[in-house]
Amino acid sequence: MAIRTQQSVTGFIASDPQLTFTTHGDARLYAKIGQEHYRRNDDGSYTQLDTTFHDLVIYRRTAERAHAAFAKGDRFVAEGYVRTYEHQVDGQTCHGEEFIATKLGHDTARTTYSIDRTRRAAAVDQAAATEAPTRALPDSTPSPATSAHDSPAVSL
Repeated sequence: MAIRTQQSVTGFIASDPQLTFTTHGDARLYAKIGQEHYRRNDDGSYTQLDTTFHDLVIYRRTAERAHAAFAKGDRFVAEGYVRTYEHQVDGQTCHGEEFIATKLGHDTARTTYSIDRTRRAAAVDQAAATEAPTRALPDSTPSPATSAHDSPAVSL
């Protein structure tokens, strides 16, 4: 089976994330993101180029979780796709694009943080308790092929 891949984007959250809701009631998170660009020089050093800014949009439960977890300045890695669209500005049609993230996480190469796994540990403990093997009790009922009369008599 082939490896499933999607587009990804990395950068930093450049604006305060804004949580709104669509007309259908779905959560929608919007943030302006920045991407720093560098050029490698012949001597091996790097020259920083202009930072570019783009729109990031996330929907539904992922939007709510991202709003609680991300703030301006946070470094991130996102998976999703680029959506192009048209809109009107002063009567002229303009083209735009936004990155629709289906997954979003902090960039572990540039972020120090700790993870609270108490919910996961509790879920694992609960699952283990539910799936614990039960010890079978010996069956004292005679099978249909034998009866109590077929057992040898024991004398003392």
